[in-house]
Order: sequence, then structure tokens, then C-alpha cells
Amino acid sequence: MKKFRKTVGIVVVIALAVGALPQASYATNYSSITSDSIKEKQKQIQDSQNLKKQIQNQISDAKALKKELEQYKKDTAAYVEKVDGQLTEVLDHIDELNNLIVAKENDITVATQELNEAIETEENQYQAMKDRIKFMYEQGETFYLDIMFNAKTFGDFITKAGYIDRLEEYDRKKLEEYKATREWTEICKATLEAEKASLDEAKAAAEAEEDTLSLLLKEKETELANYSTKIQNTENAISNYEAEYAAEVATIEALEAKILEEKKAIAATMNRIVYDGGQFVWPAPQYTRITEEFGWRTHPITGRAEFHSGLDMGAPGGSPILAAYDGVVVASAYNWSMGNYIMIDHGDGLYTVYMHASKLYVSSGDVVVAGETIAAVGTTGSSTGNHLHFSVRLNGQYVNPWPYLT
Repeated sequence: MKKFRKTVGIVVVIALAVGALPQASYATNYSSITSDSIKEKQKQIQDSQNLKKQIQNQISDAKALKKELEQYKKDTAAYVEKVDGQLTEVLDHIDELNNLIVAKENDITVATQELNEAIETEENQYQAMKDRIKFMYEQGETFYLDIMFNAKTFGDFITKAGYIDRLEEYDRKKLEEYKATREWTEICKATLEAEKASLDEAKAAAEAEEDTLSLLLKEKETELANYSTKIQNTENAISNYEAEYAAEVATIEALEAKILEEKKAIAATMNRIVYDGGQFVWPAPQYTRITEEFGWRTHPITGRAEFHSGLDMGAPGGSPILAAYDGVVVASAYNWSMGNYIMIDHGDGLYTVYMHASKLYVSSGDVVVAGETIAAVGTTGSSTGNHLHFSVRLNGQYVNPWPYLT
């Protein structure tokens, strides 16, 4: 009788000390919770906290970037190149943060599922223990004595005594499992909160980087506008714009000359590229409008007739730029006037050029096919707004792209 009272007392006291006992059917086993699994969760929480600090430390300092740019303003070409370099770093950081946000959202989904499972197990255990205590109460204090006194032989008595011991051990085990589940539930809650905090930090950092990106673009636009204003209505204006265009042409011509020499060396092989006359793919599938046509125009600043070497396609920043036709990439580089640009050889003296990209996805020597994404629309180089400058060259001369596109 004393042993029974002690056993029931242990069950009730522990149940009250732990709090409202859990609802988990005894079929649900959380005995697999170990100190290692708890430590792993604690490490996950610490990693999330460290990630928050790392994100805070890596956010681009817009003021510092702006101050750094001041020393380059005397040389417009150097200034534009420096801004574009900073823009690329910020864009890369935004991409990293966006990837991190996706990863953290997945982590939160997993953590939420773990927490829900832990809560469900805890509730089931609580209900099972309540049912157990209720059963013991309804049986009364003579329950174990009845079992013992009903033994028909000494061996049966010993067997039933062992059975009672196993019942007591079972109750103790379920109490320990319950306490472990309660601890696991709390650590799952803490993990979920830590993951949410790091996600919020990543989102805030991404917004800050977007603000920095906007500031850099505005600074670049302002400086290019100032540059244009300084040379407006002067002979220097004409020479500057002519020099800019000449620099672009010189870069392209140098590439063509180099390619011609290489083609001469392999002319007798089967590796020769041949244009079959097919229609080009539209290179900016998300374009909104043609902002500047191919051909001669009156320049808005110099007032002089000036040649525009391609089609300007106004398109959202970061939207894809596609290879217009099959060919080999002969240039994937940066030029202060063209910005990030790509040049593709289609054979028979036919080339396409893609200027002002924010990112380049192919390298010189790569073989591309029509419609393949090769870059992203941007505003690098001598540009004040997101667009693709698309040019076609045939036998060393710029030609109208329209016949190849329609």
C-alpha cells in the first residue's frame, strides 16, 4: 500500500510540477530526443544570430560609396567605370540576399513543421498521462493489492510483482519523454523565432541595397547630365561625342580584325561559321518600346547630325538579353562607353553587339544559340537609363537591324 501511494504520488507531483501534462498517445515516441539533437538546434539558433550580424556588417555603405566617387568626377570615363563597378557589386549582393531569403523561407517552413509536430506530440502525451492518472484514481488504492492477492501461486505472485514494477517504470519513462518533448517544443519555438529574425534582417538588407543601387544610378545620371551640360554648345561637345563614338568603333573594328586573322588560319577547316540567312530572335523579350532608332539623328545636345549605330530597346533592368542568332561569342567585356557588352560572330562578316548590360552570362569563345540568355539589361557605360543598345555589323559597317529582326 505504501509503495502504491508513493508511486501515485510521484506521478501526480511530477505532473503538477511540469505544468499541464501533455497530450500524446503513448504510440507517439519522442524518446529519440537526445542532448545532441538539442545542441544541434541551439547551434542553428546561434548560426541565425551570427547571420544577422554578418548581414548588418555587409550592407553597402551608400555614403562611403558616394564619397569614394567624388575623386573620379574630374574624369568622366573613369567616373562611369567606377560607378559601374560599384553597381555590379551591389547587384551581386542583392542577388545573394534574395537567394538567402528563399533559403530562409524554406528553413522557416521546416522549423514550423517541426514545431507543429512537437506541439501535437506534447498535447497527445499530456492527454495520455491525464487518462493514466484518471485510471489510477478510479481503480483506488487497492488496485495493486488486488493484483497481488489474486495471485494463485508464489510464481504467479512474483510475475505480478514484476508486472507492477514494469508499470511503474513505464510511467516514469513517459514522464521523462514528456519533459524531453516540452524542452524540444521550446527549442523549436526559439529556432523558428531565430530563423524569422534572420529572414527579416535579410529582407531589410535587400531593401537597403536597393536604396543604395538607386542612389548610385541617380549619382551617375546626375554626373552624366552635368558632363553634357558643361560641353553643351561648344566645339568641345562635338569632339567629345565624336571621340566616344570613334572609341566604340575602334574597339569593335579591332575585334573584327583579330577575328579575321583567326578565320584566315582556319578557313580550310570545317570550323568555319556560316550565316544561313535566318531571321533573328528579338534580343530584348521584355522590351517596352524603341527609345532610339538606327540611323542619322540630330543630337539633342550638340545640335549636330549624328549617327546612331543601333536600336535602343527600353527594357526593365535585370531583364534577359537573348542571343539574336547562333554564333560564337568573340567579346564579353567592359568599355566605359558601351558598358558591359557582348559581341557575337554569326559568320560571313555578320556580327551583333549588345551594350549597357548589368550582367554578362557568357564568355569569349562560348558557342551560343538563338534565344539563349547571354546577359541582363542594365545601364552601364554611357547610359542614364535601363535599355539594350542592339547593333548589327556587316563587313565592317553598322547596318540597320530591322531587316534581320522582321
